[in-house]
Amino acid sequence: MRDVIALALVAVLAPVAVLLFRLLKPAHGRHAADPAHVPVPTPEPAPVSPWLSPWRSPSKEEAAELFRRQAEDTLELRVIQERRRALFLATLGEDYPYSYPGAPFPASSFTTAGVSA
Repeated sequence: MRDVIALALVAVLAPVAVLLFRLLKPAHGRHAADPAHVPVPTPEPAPVSPWLSPWRSPSKEEAAELFRRQAEDTLELRVIQERRRALFLATLGEDYPYSYPGAPFPASSFTTAGVSA
């Protein structure tokens, strides 16, 4: 019974959908064109971008700056990893000799040199 109802709805609504589609879509073809033909202006050529030029190798100064920034990023990543490791071990109750730049005590103050278990 549901199939018959669905087929009846499709049969009734399909022509309505086609009619709405034809009314709402923009017109095209000769009847939509302006009677006076207006030529399309040719666009001016785009300016040449230096970014679209073939790849060139960086200069000595550019390479030095790139390597310096890469070393700083790697150092920051190592500091973050070190902090996370110290935090993880602290949650387990383990002491980890972690120090940071500007700390009031060095990492060597965590060692237990001379103390035997």
